[in-house]
Amino acid sequence: MVNFREKPVKSLLFLLMLAVIIVYLLFPFYWAINSSLKTESQLFMTPATMIPRDPVTLEFRPYWGNYIHIFQSGQFVRGLRNSVIVASLATLLALSVGTFAAFALGKLRFRGKTVSLYVILAMTMFPQVTILAGLYAIITRLPLGTIPGMIFSYLIFTLPFTTWVMTSFFKDLPIEIMQSAQVDGATPFQTFYKILLPLTAPALVTCGLLAFIQAWNEYIFALTFTAIDPGARTVPVAIALFTGQAAMQEPMGETLAAAVVVTVPVVVLVLIFQNRIVEGLTAGAVKG
Repeated sequence: MVNFREKPVKSLLFLLMLAVIIVYLLFPFYWAINSSLKTESQLFMTPATMIPRDPVTLEFRPYWGNYIHIFQSGQFVRGLRNSVIVASLATLLALSVGTFAAFALGKLRFRGKTVSLYVILAMTMFPQVTILAGLYAIITRLPLGTIPGMIFSYLIFTLPFTTWVMTSFFKDLPIEIMQSAQVDGATPFQTFYKILLPLTAPALVTCGLLAFIQAWNEYIFALTFTAIDPGARTVPVAIALFTGQAAMQEPMGETLAAAVVVTVPVVVLVLIFQNRIVEGLTAGAVKG
């Protein structure tokens, strides 16, 4: 709580710094929305305007044609559908496999557990470009199809992250819970599924949302794997390959409108699950 009476200078500096950070973070998104509501002539007005204005009268005049055009574009709608499928399935698979692995790494005893943890951590450190060529050769030789190939390739960066984070949450759960379940006759799977897994709901939401954002925004793998299958392009690739209505035209307004539309689902998910996300990020921060 900011106390102006006791420390007015520090409180003012704190609020000023907070305002600068908020503007710094939100201004790019505001500018994208502002530019997406402009025609091509409005975009090239000098000086640039903070709101859409008519080039002649300077009256406030938003242009919704960019949003209409992108939804009339089969390329964008198809990319949006593909992104929903790929990101959702990649997230579900990462959570399904990652929670089982995290339970074993966090609560069970077996030889090589520490080595396995470090191997999982090391997998998160490899740049995507270093494995792209080899992964592309493998995916193209397997009879999977482009979209299933992207889903399984996205597990390379979503699964290690999910497993590593969930392992720490399972470690923090009291061992007495498992012991009580075993006394009551529960099997290890029943203990995991009916008792421990519901307790990690905040962690599941946090990991799931972060994994979804990673898969939703992924560009390099999607661009490479869809080079021979344009119908499987995800929305980041579709936006990058937008073409203007005329030759040599750069569709800046439509590109920014598409970027705004793609950002909205992520913002909505964060707002819906914000309480769970905070719980997941702060769980285990206080011991005792």
